[in-house]
Order: sequence, then C-alpha cells, then structure tokens
Amino acid sequence: MAEERKIIVLLGPPGCGKGTQARLIAKALSIPQISTGDMLRDERSAGTELGRRSSVFMDKGELVPDELILDMVKFRIQKGDCAGGFILDGFPRTLAQATALDETLESLDLRLWRVLYFDVPDAEIIERITGRFSCVLCGKIYHVTFNPPPTKDNCECGGFLLQRPDDSVAVVTERLRVYMESTAPVIGYYEGRGRFTKILGGGKAIEEVNRQVMDVLR
Repeated sequence: MAEERKIIVLLGPPGCGKGTQARLIAKALSIPQISTGDMLRDERSAGTELGRRSSVFMDKGELVPDELILDMVKFRIQKGDCAGGFILDGFPRTLAQATALDETLESLDLRLWRVLYFDVPDAEIIERITGRFSCVLCGKIYHVTFNPPPTKDNCECGGFLLQRPDDSVAVVTERLRVYMESTAPVIGYYEGRGRFTKILGGGKAIEEVNRQVMDVLR
C-alpha cells in the first residue's frame, strides 16, 4: 500500500498566489516547497545547460518541455527533506506531466494527499503580475498598487528595482493562453479522482485565502 505522506499539488494560473500559499503551507506543516519555476530560474541564473534550454521557452511565456522538467522533479522529491511530504508548486502543468507524476510516485510507493486549485480571474492576474518589481540586491518583491516601494525605482535597502522579462503584458497574456490550453485540463484530471479542492482567491487578502487552505489541510 502506498505510503501516506503530506504530498500536496497546487494548481492555478500564473500569478494566482500559489507561491505565496506554498510558503505558508511549508511553514505550517514543516515540509518543503518545490517550485519548478524557481528551480528553472536558478538553473538559468547559474548558466547551466538546462537553464539555457529552458530560457528559450520561459522568455516567450511558453511551457518548458516535459523532458526538461520530469527528471529534475524526480531527483528533488527523493531528497531527505521530503521524507514527511512536500508541496509541488507549478507542477504538473500538463496531462502528460500529471500522469508521469503518478507513475513516479507509484514507483516510490507514494501517493498524493491533497490537490488545491486557486481560482482567480484573468484580469486580476494580469494586474498582479505586470505590477510586480523585485530588488536586484535583496530580492524583495513589490507591487505598484498592493505593496508599493519607498520610491519609484528603489527598494528600502537601496537596491534598484527591475521587472522580470516575463512579467510584461504581452508575455502574461500568452502565459494565460498557454495555461488554458495546456494546464486547465489537469484540473479535470484531478477533480475526477478526489482529494481536490477549489480555493477562491479572487479579490481576497493573502490571510483570507490561507484560512481556506488550512481548513482543507487540517
């Protein structure tokens, strides 16, 4: 029988708040957050072969091919800090990845514990993402409307603020199109298998969304 660890999948379009909620869940349950997006960005910053190959797709708002993701995820979830469970933030993004994840977990005698889908309207997502800026020194993230910086161009630490290349309106719109085409069907895949919960994130504060999340995970 498959082992019951706290293995959680977070689904939802880019900018829906998965990353923020993943960090809160990780702290509450003492399990690691595994973000494929962060892992890929780290690879790109390090100038690795995977980083160079994936940036071609990331900068256009397209999905990175499965073969570049699957081995990375399988290697990561077998590390010691995942012994009690883990949170998959940004994976799986396609039906092929979802079925491959099932096969990987089965091969390790594991199974999913919960699947959470964050539902946020497209217009709100575009506003959230295109207004984001991060500090080149400390990495702190600001938003022009929801969390404005002390000055237009600088962080409180004095560092200069930049917007990620894939946070432009054109790229975000393309990311949402790709999401609807490739990732939304994953919702139906998990919805029909149980342990699936929709989290209403539109127009709600982080704390309010987190209350919904923790009610499901208790």
